[in-house]
Amino acid sequence: MGLSLSGTKMAKVSGLRSIMEDIATTTSDTGGASGWLNLSIGNPALISEVQATWQQLTAESLAEDFTTASCLYGPSRGAPALVDAIVADFNARYGWGITAENVVVGPGSQMLCFIAAALFTGPATDGTQQIVLPMTPDYTGYQGLCMHSGGISGVPPKIEQGEDRSFRYAFDFDALQQRNDIGMMLLSSPSNPTGRSIDSAELDRLIGVARRRDVPLIIDHAYGAPFPQIAATATAPAWDEHVINCFTLSKAGLPGERIGFAIGPAHHINAMVSFLANSALHAPQLAQNVAARALTTGRLQDMATEVISPFYRDRRQTAEKLLTELLPDDMDWRLHSSEGGMFCWLWINHAWFDDMALYRQLKTKRVFIVPGRHFFVDPLYTARLANHGKQCFRISLSADESVIGEGIVRIAEALREMRSAS
Repeated sequence: MGLSLSGTKMAKVSGLRSIMEDIATTTSDTGGASGWLNLSIGNPALISEVQATWQQLTAESLAEDFTTASCLYGPSRGAPALVDAIVADFNARYGWGITAENVVVGPGSQMLCFIAAALFTGPATDGTQQIVLPMTPDYTGYQGLCMHSGGISGVPPKIEQGEDRSFRYAFDFDALQQRNDIGMMLLSSPSNPTGRSIDSAELDRLIGVARRRDVPLIIDHAYGAPFPQIAATATAPAWDEHVINCFTLSKAGLPGERIGFAIGPAHHINAMVSFLANSALHAPQLAQNVAARALTTGRLQDMATEVISPFYRDRRQTAEKLLTELLPDDMDWRLHSSEGGMFCWLWINHAWFDDMALYRQLKTKRVFIVPGRHFFVDPLYTARLANHGKQCFRISLSADESVIGEGIVRIAEALREMRSAS
């Protein structure tokens, strides 16, 4: 029996997923994992203070909440303790005036984005409406949100080169405003992979497009304010009838528990609650109660400001220093400007460079990175970008500093070898 069209689409292995399988297969050989330098991982760093805090909060919740949280079904909107904590925190923090009707808790923010994609995009009476990424590159996981082919597209960025080895992407608002197929807009801020954060003027313009098109703007705050603050945020989350803000505890140290939440206008949030009820019933409740404790006691905010944010800021500074010292001076390599973040996004501005060729070359040196093409939506080539999407790659800052340092040494070796071979 064959798969349906949507089944065929969703059963495909993405390019990035195939690389993750490659990593799992390669490092599963005898003694293999210890010999590999994995700079591709999206896991947050294992920070001892963060782990200890979550372990203590989980023990408290397990002792006091287990029966009501784990032995009974709960409301699809979310555990009341967490929903109430979210409402109180965001009203106090931003003065929003939201109620429980504006909140939904889901099994991870990616699932909430998937729900939004199912609700707002796809075949419609007036044509197919797409997920539109206002700027690529962006989180590669967004490309798997659509259950139909061709359901996502992106607006190529403008590229601004700094006087040093930096560069920065900029929105092409003229191109975005010309789109007439927008079902919803979606972006991460701060961005995965670049760490770029939208400023207030850019946010206002994006909201303006959403209002004129009468579509939702989904902003994924997985790395930003108010937590986990892995990367600096240029502007605070905004409340608007056309904005759905998504947050997650994954990068705050709980990726395995799959707890995320969305805040937005009630008519959109209630539709998302119904979708969640029809598909997964609700998110894991014990973890929700743990999250509620972290939020109401202020320990989540303390972890973000006192531990997580300084950790990644220092790690980014270390990585920048190592890149400057170790990558070839006579090569046009550039690093996307960022104030922190979990990743470094590099551009090798040479015709001989290809991201997949680097990936294969580094495998011979037992190093994993992520090729840049996976963060761009097809087609990779545009008149402005040319081959830019294939000239970038991402390295993670979650690994130990010794792993990052030795990994950059081997990246430099691979680049010299690729240039010589060309």
